[in-house]
Amino acid sequence: MTRTDREHLDVLIVGAGVSGIGAAHHLRARFPDRTFAILEAQDARGGTWWTHRFPGARSDSDLFTYGYRHKPWVGPSIAAGGAILDYLDEVIEEDDLAGHIRYHHRVTALSWSSEEHRWTAEVTRTDTDERVTLTASFLWMCQGYYNHDEPYTPEWPGTDRYAGTIVHPQAWPADLDHTGRRVLVIGSGATAATLVPALAKSADHVTMLQRSPSYWFPSPKVHELATMLEPLQLPPDWTHEILRRQYTQQLDWLAAVGHEDPDQLHTFLMDAITPLLPEGTDIEKHFTPRYRPWQQRIAIVPDGDLFEAMRDGRASVVTDTITEFTEEGVRVSSGEVLEADVVVTATGFDLSVFGDIPFAVDGEPVDFSQRVTWHGMMISGVPNMAYAFGYFRHSWTLRVDLVNDVVARIVERMGERGARTVVPELRPQDADMELREWSDPENFNPNYVLRSQDRMFKQGDREPWTHMQEYAHDRTALPEADVDDGLSYR
Repeated sequence: MTRTDREHLDVLIVGAGVSGIGAAHHLRARFPDRTFAILEAQDARGGTWWTHRFPGARSDSDLFTYGYRHKPWVGPSIAAGGAILDYLDEVIEEDDLAGHIRYHHRVTALSWSSEEHRWTAEVTRTDTDERVTLTASFLWMCQGYYNHDEPYTPEWPGTDRYAGTIVHPQAWPADLDHTGRRVLVIGSGATAATLVPALAKSADHVTMLQRSPSYWFPSPKVHELATMLEPLQLPPDWTHEILRRQYTQQLDWLAAVGHEDPDQLHTFLMDAITPLLPEGTDIEKHFTPRYRPWQQRIAIVPDGDLFEAMRDGRASVVTDTITEFTEEGVRVSSGEVLEADVVVTATGFDLSVFGDIPFAVDGEPVDFSQRVTWHGMMISGVPNMAYAFGYFRHSWTLRVDLVNDVVARIVERMGERGARTVVPELRPQDADMELREWSDPENFNPNYVLRSQDRMFKQGDREPWTHMQEYAHDRTALPEADVDDGLSYR
């Protein structure tokens, strides 16, 4: 079924997760007269927090920096997914955004016309199969960074003969009961750090199987500073700002030491977990990573709950590689079979380049792997399009807020110049610029990034063509970014 009428909007936002809702807030605050809509393929808001429904799903960042700059977070520093959805609902209500969000709207193609100075979005209603066409003067891509529909799962021999249940956390069945059952969790990243202690509360036993160890940090759910401030009964925005600055200082320290003295950071992280591990643990084998600290995200363990489950004997860790699945469980390279009734493949996700939506500019398909980013928020040769991409090692939203500020300045500059189009274009001095991978493996090297390098856009060796900076850099550099440098208005 196709609807032929075309609605035109000033701004089209793709995605109603943390990034899209944040972008809409900035749009309402800075440009209250602009018409806009938020298209969301899922049936509710939240993005990651709507997709992730596995036991114990919670933040892996403190909420005082993960929450929006304009909206004080009230509650523990580490919160469950439901509390984060409640927070987003409050933002939607306060900004009167509900009427602008269109659920079940999956964007299937985006094309730009220089003649018309507008984007055309082809959309399919996931609930009715109706096809809708929208046009917009400006496109704001806030669809997130991974494929919500198809999680990453390696191929292992023998999965077809395994008699138990295999489930990926990203597609957790609502009716899966693990009570009293033996559970094997494959992986040791942030998702495993959440799942293992949650499952261990009612499972017979939970085994975490890892190829190699990760770095962990036993952070308190409630910061000791928050406990000190509570009797003072400060206004929520005061408490929010104080704790936001405290956590930012902590992030700055981790980033600085991770780059300047990784051995010191390694010692700090190992000293933090060693007293919490079961007596006799082989720390070298199970808890000493092969990579430099800060090359990957440090997994948060609220109040050390993962290690508590291990001390109590409800959970354990095996470090080995998978040879095959058997009828009873998983055989590892040592020859041991880890018997399990449920196998959870906490093996990560695949990065998605702008939702894997086909883009075209004036009829020519856009190959993003041949394009260059402008400050990690626009793409060379792609007009009137901004995108939200946060941090991996810091709170995602810290960067989203900064990006939204710059996008607002760009839109204001368009108005000042009477321009209908803004497009990043390499400058004459960039003709011989070295093009680098989207993510430097020496800086950040988790598998989900390395698997996707060939599909992602490039960055240059100089500003404004760089990406993936630390917050300590961006919070000064982005507010000062020259919105004329590398951008053409016409």
